[in-house]
Formats: sequence, C-alpha cells, structure tokens
Amino acid sequence: MNGIRKTVAAAAIAGSMLIGGVAGAVMYGATTIGAAAATTAATPASAVTAATPAPGAHTPFVSNETTAHEAGESAAREAQENAGIAPTVP
Repeated sequence: MNGIRKTVAAAAIAGSMLIGGVAGAVMYGATTIGAAAATTAATPASAVTAATPAPGAHTPFVSNETTAHEAGESAAREAQENAGIAPTVP
C-alpha cells in the first residue's frame, strides 16, 4: 500500500507541474502577443515617417544663446558650446 501511495503522489506532483507549465506558457504567450499588437497598432506608417528625429549622433548641437542662459553659464561650458560640442560641464 505504501508503494501505491508514493506512485500516486508522484503522479499528482508531475501532473500539476505539467499543467502549471502549460498554463504559464499560455499566459506568457497571450501577454507577449497582446503587447506586440498594442505597440504596432499605435504607430501608423505615416506617423513614423513624419516624426522628427530624436537628438543623436547625426543631429548637430545648437547652443542656447539667450541672455538669461548666458548669464549663469561657466566659461568652460561656453567654450564647448562655441565649439559645437554638447556641453559636458555645468
């Protein structure tokens, strides 16, 4: 009788692990598909081509030359701005 109990318990544990794994995979797949559908449907092709580029390596740095900005600026920062480099000093 003891051997049968161990076999039944092992089968119950294995079955619950299998069912849990399948349920987890289904939920993961549903959330992944839902997230992918939400991100691609939100940006139509016309909006992607008409979007302005984000500042990056190919966007030139433009200095802020307003009087209020220049008043609180250090000499090192002004030198970087005049050289066309994005400031790295305060």
